[in-house]
Amino acid sequence: MSDRSSIMGRMFVLFGLLLLLPAAIFVQVLRVNLVEGEGFRELWSSQAIDYISIPAQRGHIYDSRGSLLATNTVIYRVAIDPHAVGNTSNLQDILNILGRHTGRSPQFYRNRIQQAPARSKYVVLERSVPVQTYEDLNELNIRGLILEEEYRRSYSFGSLAAHIIGYVNHNMDGMAGLESRYNAILRGTDGQQQVRKDRLNQIFAYVGAPRRLPVQGHSLHITIDSQIQAIVEEELEAGVVRHMAMQGTAIAMNPKTGAVKAIANYPTFDPNTPAASDQENRRNFAVSDMIEPGSTFKLVPAIAAVEQRMVHSDEIFETPRSGQKFIHGQLMRDHDPLGTLTFNEVIAKSSNIATAEIAMRLKPEIFYQYARNMGFGTQTQIDLPNEETGHLQRPFEWSLVTLPWMSIGYEVHVTPIQLIQAYAAFANGGMLMKPYVVEKVTDEIGNIIHEQKPAAIRRIAKNETIEKLIPVFEQAVSDSGTGRWAMVDGLRIAGKTGTAQKYIDGRYQPRYRASFVGFFPVEDPEIIILVLLDEPRTSIFGGFTSGSVFREMASRISGLANNIQRYDESSDSHILINQIVTPDLRALPRNRAISFLRTSGIPFTSEGSGNYVTSQYPLPGTEISRNTPLELWFSSDSQDDVPDGFVRVPDLKDLNMRQASYLLLNLGLEIETIGSGSIYTQFPQAGELLRTGRPVTVRGKSRSISQLASIAHN
Repeated sequence: MSDRSSIMGRMFVLFGLLLLLPAAIFVQVLRVNLVEGEGFRELWSSQAIDYISIPAQRGHIYDSRGSLLATNTVIYRVAIDPHAVGNTSNLQDILNILGRHTGRSPQFYRNRIQQAPARSKYVVLERSVPVQTYEDLNELNIRGLILEEEYRRSYSFGSLAAHIIGYVNHNMDGMAGLESRYNAILRGTDGQQQVRKDRLNQIFAYVGAPRRLPVQGHSLHITIDSQIQAIVEEELEAGVVRHMAMQGTAIAMNPKTGAVKAIANYPTFDPNTPAASDQENRRNFAVSDMIEPGSTFKLVPAIAAVEQRMVHSDEIFETPRSGQKFIHGQLMRDHDPLGTLTFNEVIAKSSNIATAEIAMRLKPEIFYQYARNMGFGTQTQIDLPNEETGHLQRPFEWSLVTLPWMSIGYEVHVTPIQLIQAYAAFANGGMLMKPYVVEKVTDEIGNIIHEQKPAAIRRIAKNETIEKLIPVFEQAVSDSGTGRWAMVDGLRIAGKTGTAQKYIDGRYQPRYRASFVGFFPVEDPEIIILVLLDEPRTSIFGGFTSGSVFREMASRISGLANNIQRYDESSDSHILINQIVTPDLRALPRNRAISFLRTSGIPFTSEGSGNYVTSQYPLPGTEISRNTPLELWFSSDSQDDVPDGFVRVPDLKDLNMRQASYLLLNLGLEIETIGSGSIYTQFPQAGELLRTGRPVTVRGKSRSISQLASIAHN
């Protein structure tokens, strides 16, 4: 009995021990699931579950005509994991396809693999291949072949409107221009895809995995007109090169709405490869540079004085014969001795002395308020980044000389966009408009998300004040004004020239900025253009340098727009535009004669290889059609024995003021004009010797339409 009990006891002990193992397992299962389950599940998720980003497509940028300026392109990258590719035949298939599409030998790629570190699991074979290469490689379905898609920003027209559009970095984040200002809108929101990882850490998708789709970026439709932008850029570059300037800036705008049609800076850059250009060239000088504007600022005292009735249109101003005057102990100069001037001539001939006299009739607070109302000293709020505010001193900060010098554009700092905004208000009947670039924002299917309407800010002056002054600034762009180089046949233009000495290292240096701002047509302004050249070397005067650049822009832009009509449709006006008087080019050096004819738009033919004009046909003073070529004969020696330092005065009779100015300036002479229109008398007379640098006084008289018609019929 005892043996049996002993055996049973052992069996129960053994059975108990056998039950202990599943009980322990059961307890462990309970512990893992209930006590530490959450932690283990998180650990499993972190090791086996991952999320990959689904990139959103960056929005496009379109111009006002619907042309695509900025878009996205896909780049296919090819890489391999040498350890996972496996057998040699798989690798050879990859290399053969790459070689067939790229023109490189398979050995070239094999060398890349061999030169990679021994443990490398990612070797790039090609950073960018065509889509057909990508598809052929994808069909191989070889493990270890890594095919990646990368989206890049592409700018369709290269450097066109580069400072407006801007550029992006390698992460597709905007770094300048609209790309930066509207980065959040353009970028969109990336989506997310849940994936699994195997024990080799390779990622693969699975059915039913959670997924959040991306929100694609919105597109911008901007006010920039690519055709106008191209014209402005081309002519600005040509002007900077022709006048040997350091840099240039130009802006074109619709004065009625504030819509910017073009902004150009030269030198420029290509946003497709921004790092290839200096950082300085990527700055948008039109909004981020503060300058002293010079005489273009005379719009402020002109409006303030007329509206406050401090000046009358028939008032006479006597300026010193020397062209210089001390004002509160500081010497102020006119560009030339101008003598007796009417108010209209003060603006047209840009007299600093007379302008300062007019400005000093105003109280400082009144002058300041007009300048402030015209937008100076505050941001325009244009939708471009890095805009400066400019600097306009408050009256309590002024010295005795601040008011007279500020009236001619010194002791005040403005940005080019502020300056054109003020003149746009002048052209718009006195209503200041907010400048803008983005017209509307649309989603990926074209629905309008936001639309920018023209926004009026304030009235800068009464409408009757503007109406009185428009003819004054139109006279500035005439044969008798400083802006005569900006004239375009058949197009009424109003504007103002500017020349400003640069303040560097605590004092004014003999270095200048030349500017011109003008709008057209005067009867119904559609376009206003500002041209600014930094340190032109051919001349310091804004009329000759920036004005001539403006002329080329205005001539081409007016030819584009159907709503800008030149006054050449009537027969009388047609006669005016197409009839010219032949100039006297005899005895002129070859380069000066040819330069004059090209600038005047007169066709010509030439014979002989000499350096001087010996004769011409038709003879000087002959009325001919503009399309009739002028025949020139050249010889090796000048026909006149002229002493060094002297010039023989040419015959200027029947030339217009612009032709006469160009002819005299090229000879090294100055010009003083009385009246406007065709020249009927001059002093000194033609043929007399005159020392270089001395003035020739010419008197002009406009011809009537009936006179022109009779000439055309004879």
